Amino acid sequence: MQDRLERLQDCAAKRRQIAKDVMVELDLKKITAPDFTVSIRPGMPALLVFDEAAVPSIYWEPRDPRLDRQGLLSDLKGGAGINGVALSNPEPVLSVRTK
Repeated sequence: MQDRLERLQDCAAKRRQIAKDVMVELDLKKITAPDFTVSIRPGMPALLVFDEAAVPSIYWEPRDPRLDRQGLLSDLKGGAGINGVALSNPEPVLSVRTK
């Protein structure tokens, strides 16, 4: 049953990706049907770490050296320039709502 569930989830993910790609390519923002609505909204930029050694020490958590990704992300979104990291280009997100 677990294998079947994984296959169904993979199939659904592939179909969502195809629908998103087509909507982005055709510049469609929303599709409305009697029983569902599909829309494309802008995604959030992800944190890209190029050089961990260049990241200031305030972003490292005090236990075993570990990067505070949330702190970095919030400061970068606030406009701070931090060496060794950047924000990625946001990917569009597919949203499906059923009625």
